Amino acid sequence: MYAIIKNGGKQYKVQEGDIIDIDKLDAQPKEKIEVSEVLAINDGKLKVGTPFVSGAKVELEVISNGKDKKIIIFKKRRRKNSKLKRGFRREFTKIKVLSIKKA
Repeated sequence: MYAIIKNGGKQYKVQEGDIIDIDKLDAQPKEKIEVSEVLAINDGKLKVGTPFVSGAKVELEVISNGKDKKIIIFKKRRRKNSKLKRGFRREFTKIKVLSIKKA
């Protein structure tokens, strides 16, 4: 059984027991969160929502918060003496999927 959930403009395919990194949430470690933005559930038969599956929920547990590795953005325009170098680190929340509840 798996579900497709929405978080931060992105979609994630999750199963019970999965550990994934999602965009940062305002939550502390060991805190439990319920996500009701479930786009689809498959338990042998696929059920797709319009846009969300009514009554479906995914229960998550926060493991930790952190930052990814630095990504370097470098732009150069040849023969123009024009360069731009920027760095960026995405903040994330590591979560564990506890259960998937369908309606």
